[in-house]
Amino acid sequence: MYQASGTLDMRRYVHEYAPLVKRMAHHLLTRLPASVQIDDMIQAGMMGLMDAINRYEASQGTQFETYASQRIRGAMLDELRGSDWLPRTLRRKQRSIEQALSRLEQKFGRAPAEREVAAELGLSLDQYQEMLAEARGAQLIYAEDFGDPESSDSLFDNHSIDADADPFAKLKNEGLRKAVIAAIGKLPEREKTVMGLYYEQELNFREIAVVLEVTESRVCQLHSQAIARLRTKLHDW
Repeated sequence: MYQASGTLDMRRYVHEYAPLVKRMAHHLLTRLPASVQIDDMIQAGMMGLMDAINRYEASQGTQFETYASQRIRGAMLDELRGSDWLPRTLRRKQRSIEQALSRLEQKFGRAPAEREVAAELGLSLDQYQEMLAEARGAQLIYAEDFGDPESSDSLFDNHSIDADADPFAKLKNEGLRKAVIAAIGKLPEREKTVMGLYYEQELNFREIAVVLEVTESRVCQLHSQAIARLRTKLHDW
């Protein structure tokens, strides 16, 4: 596993963990616009993997796959940040959905139905569902949410295990964890099911569509709406 110098064997680890990079790229791609190319995500992820191999120290007490996953995901997000991958119009659509959800939740004291959100936006149900599908990709966590937006360093350079602080200290915050659990618990049942199958069971949208007996585009709509609800509830975090 290690070379004579004490570093990881680059060739062996690249070969062994390349499937992890591809899996993570495909999983991320389901939340991105069609304009984003899978090859670009895989290439960025491979760079993250090689960076992880070079930086990893077993003495830190973290499993290599856990550490590598953080670096791979960070490299992919940095690639997205460096390109104009999401038009401003889509960001505006995502914000308008979230604002409508927030207004209706305050008005009704419950999660609004799709028809209610559509009416609030002055749209038909079909138009609103099309808007949800278009908003796919406006749902990532940005590095700016975790640090200085003027800094050229990536999120994982600032929060990796070879820095002074725990890499995911903010994400492990007990208050945030409870808030996320509570917010997911208040989702409509079908959206809650989509979130569980996607994030916990790691099914892709096509597989979830088979389970729920709906179209893949419908799963995409449900996921977009669930994320918008969660972003609204977790805005203060």
